[in-house]
Amino acid sequence: MKAQPQASHFIDGEYVEDTDGTVIESIYPATGEVIARLHAATPAIVEKAIASAKRAQKEWASWGPAARGRVLKKAAEIMRERNRELSELETLDTGKPIQETIVADPTSGADSFEFFGGIIATAMNGSQIPLGGDWAYTKRVPLGVVVGIGAWNYPQQIACWKGAPALAAGNAMVFKPSEVTPLGALKIAEILIEAGAPKGVYNVIQGDRETGPLLVSHPDVAKVSLTGSVPTGRKVAGAAASQLKHVTMELGGKSPIVVFDDADIDSAISGAMLGNFYSTGQVCSNGTRVFVHTAIKETFLSRLKTRTEAILIGDPQDEATQMGPMVSLAQREKVLSYIDKGKAEGATLVTGGGIPNSVTGEGFYIQPTIFADVTDDMTIAREEIFGPVMCVLDFEDEAEVIERANATEFGLSAGVFTADFSRAHRVVDQLEAGTLWINTYNLCPVEIPFGGSKQSGFGRENSAAALEHYSELKTVYVGMGKCEAPY
Repeated sequence: MKAQPQASHFIDGEYVEDTDGTVIESIYPATGEVIARLHAATPAIVEKAIASAKRAQKEWASWGPAARGRVLKKAAEIMRERNRELSELETLDTGKPIQETIVADPTSGADSFEFFGGIIATAMNGSQIPLGGDWAYTKRVPLGVVVGIGAWNYPQQIACWKGAPALAAGNAMVFKPSEVTPLGALKIAEILIEAGAPKGVYNVIQGDRETGPLLVSHPDVAKVSLTGSVPTGRKVAGAAASQLKHVTMELGGKSPIVVFDDADIDSAISGAMLGNFYSTGQVCSNGTRVFVHTAIKETFLSRLKTRTEAILIGDPQDEATQMGPMVSLAQREKVLSYIDKGKAEGATLVTGGGIPNSVTGEGFYIQPTIFADVTDDMTIAREEIFGPVMCVLDFEDEAEVIERANATEFGLSAGVFTADFSRAHRVVDQLEAGTLWINTYNLCPVEIPFGGSKQSGFGRENSAAALEHYSELKTVYVGMGKCEAPY
């Protein structure tokens, strides 16, 4: 099984290699097999990519919005035509089941290109301001060269979620995927060129921890958009702020899901499972603190346990498989260490907690795990685990659960399940999070803004709001008479 690309980087419309860069091994998580070897970007590669983007951006920005939109919509069309091929690559890159990638990964990237390609002709219009005899007008203009730094859980989606609004607004992008999942973004870059984008408008370079700072600190970079952990976000945002660069930070969370006693229990269980086990729990917005009213706790846990133990774990390339492995051995070891802490600190293990017996070989599999009787001070209730570990906490009072749900440095997402819509809106108004759901969870269509508050980041991805973060407002005052001065 091989997925070796033509070369490690895609710059100025073609594949580029520099074997002086550190070797990056792409490992298929289901078997532990090395499926590709690439090289991290050297300083020369970084310079080449940024120079290419800087040159191409001027041409691209000169195109009318409708012309840019046609390219993005064509890219969406190509992605949909090749959905199976791209989904299979995403499965190799991440270990996610093909039944998931085929509906949630390249398709959501295509949605992003189509959406921004469709709205850009009108979404960045300015305003005209009458000032008596004089007048003024505003216009939105691109920032220039934008750096995108991706995470390993949704490689193709993130490459598009960052690329689509950036390109629509007239910027050029240099995108660095995670070194754990280096393959998918290269195909996105290929497709954009095929769709008619100028060479250099979207470049992809591989890299590790040493590459990111070279990009963030480069004087020709106007903005950095990162998807990653809170510690990484703090470092990147600090480095960008030192040079007054624009930033978007889409970081981690420890999000709450609140299940009231009048909720549809099966629906709430579905939401909790989607918010903990989808993508083997490797989703930043996951609702890993599930607060369940004591009146329904036992019923909730009983049905949840039965459904969780029925999840089919296996070969990600088998369309029947519902859960694949974790992305890497290191990530699985991290999650297992949190499970051990949960046991040691007194949480009740309802199900899971180890490596499944149903799979063989060297893959990085782990059981979906549920802890009950979790208290707010336990490590598993406070720290982001980023794996399929659900913490169920008890509550009885609305005001109490709101206070407890907000007692975290994170503020990415939250969910509420209840039949009382007055209560639902009352509660979400008080929950400190950027993206919230009522009676569902983790749905992120491109039409709505996505992003966090508090330590979970700032800026928004998706929707027309994203364009504000990839452009800036220019104001022009027009004097209609003679200019006079008092001296």
